[in-house]
Amino acid sequence: MTLTLTGLIILLLIAAVCGYIGKALVGVGRGGLITTIALGFIGALLGPWLAGKLNLSEPFMLNVGGESFPILWSIIGSAVFVALLYLLTGRGWRRA
Repeated sequence: MTLTLTGLIILLLIAAVCGYIGKALVGVGRGGLITTIALGFIGALLGPWLAGKLNLSEPFMLNVGGESFPILWSIIGSAVFVALLYLLTGRGWRRA
């Protein structure tokens, strides 16, 4: 399955939004666009894994270019990942 440039850009934007919401839920403001996109993709990996362990389903899947993106669990996964980073690194990620 191939992903078009448009599909990739849309996935990057969705990951950025999910990562931003995850950061906002935790209350951490550091990191730019690349960091936020990375958090969105890490959340997209961590969130569904966590949901699978808890036997929960994804209520809102977004299909872009034949690829499914779990919106809700990506946001939750991003928030969990950012919270873990904050706990491990301490004050370095705190909003000024």
